[in-house]
Amino acid sequence: MSTTRFWACSASPDSSTTVAIGYGAEGHPVFWISQAPDEGPNREVHVAFTAADSGVVTAFHDRAVELGAESLHEPRLWPEYHERYFGAFVRDPDGNNVEAVTHGGRLSG
Repeated sequence: MSTTRFWACSASPDSSTTVAIGYGAEGHPVFWISQAPDEGPNREVHVAFTAADSGVVTAFHDRAVELGAESLHEPRLWPEYHERYFGAFVRDPDGNNVEAVTHGGRLSG
């Protein structure tokens, strides 16, 4: 499963034993990636993660591209959504549209 390998680059080196990966804070996963056995490919999904600030959005985009994601939209303000919507979009190895967004605008400096 290429998405699992992509997003969990620091996971177990033996990826053949991975059943599911959960992401969250303080030991409480809130987002899971798993593969159903014997299932064909899924259609593209759009997943958005809330970031603490624009620096985190930019770091997400840079790291994802470094790991092989296709940049769909570089980090920027999206005033068509609202004046403080700052986001970046990438396509992961399975073709999913993955976004990092903060609603606090761009950091100054």
